[in-house]
Amino acid sequence: MKSKIELEVRFNKQALERPYTSKNSWGKTYGEHKRHLEFSHEQYRELQKYAAEVGIFFTASGMDEMAVEFLHEINVPFFKVASADANNFPYLEKTAKKGRPMVISSGMQSMETIRQVYKTVKQHNENFTILQCTSTYPLDPEAVNLRVITEFQKEFPDIPIGYSGHETGISISVAAVAMGAKVVERHVTLDKSWRGSDHGASLEPSELAELICSIRLVERAMGSSIKQMLPCEKVCHGKLGKSVVAKVKISKGTVLTLDMLGVKVAEPMGIPAGDIFQLVGKTVNKNVEEDDSVLPNMVDNYVQKAGF
Repeated sequence: MKSKIELEVRFNKQALERPYTSKNSWGKTYGEHKRHLEFSHEQYRELQKYAAEVGIFFTASGMDEMAVEFLHEINVPFFKVASADANNFPYLEKTAKKGRPMVISSGMQSMETIRQVYKTVKQHNENFTILQCTSTYPLDPEAVNLRVITEFQKEFPDIPIGYSGHETGISISVAAVAMGAKVVERHVTLDKSWRGSDHGASLEPSELAELICSIRLVERAMGSSIKQMLPCEKVCHGKLGKSVVAKVKISKGTVLTLDMLGVKVAEPMGIPAGDIFQLVGKTVNKNVEEDDSVLPNMVDNYVQKAGF
């Protein structure tokens, strides 16, 4: 197990001796509880080896400077900074100086603190992300505050913004991606009924698979910000697209007024319905029968503007 000295880096003596009577406790004091749960360095190396075997990245939340030194030693691909350490600025500075990418959760912090986090890390390391997070397990939807993602994007436009979720289910995490979250962190368990506050707020493997599929779907659906008729819409447009038609018979040389024109699904397709107002005052150069399409070559000085 991790030694008492290492725990004392993170907790003072009174905190370790504090009675811990929660249903999730693994000891009579908080120190006993933490010592029961902490992995040894050998166990971390075993987990890292297994992660490599199954083809996934391995890292951990370095909860103190000694832990960061160990994670740096075993060459993790990035450091995770837990919410509780987001205002630990000496720790943030030393971690940033290691030069590895950083994922920083923002639970329990104010926007002013997160601004300071950004400035502190940015001085030494440009490769980091900040995650919107609310530190409670499980997390009620009313306390998620996904709109903070948008505020982070405005405040820190040069870094990716993400989401760390402790809610039940996957819908909110998918919504975070739709709002632009580039990183999603969720806890995973094999059984939500196990002892520990995290398990009830975690995803089981089938839910994790569903979340990943849903995120990939949303990423595809985000598409382009350019609004235009797409090739896949042309079949529908060919059946239902509206054109300008003549409400009455219009003789060659007539100057068009709005009461002469209507909008219908027409065959053949004529001038797009969206251009009807620009036809007013223009002259027709051919006879147009009642209910016929008004075609572009029938109107002098007509230039299509409706975007079709």
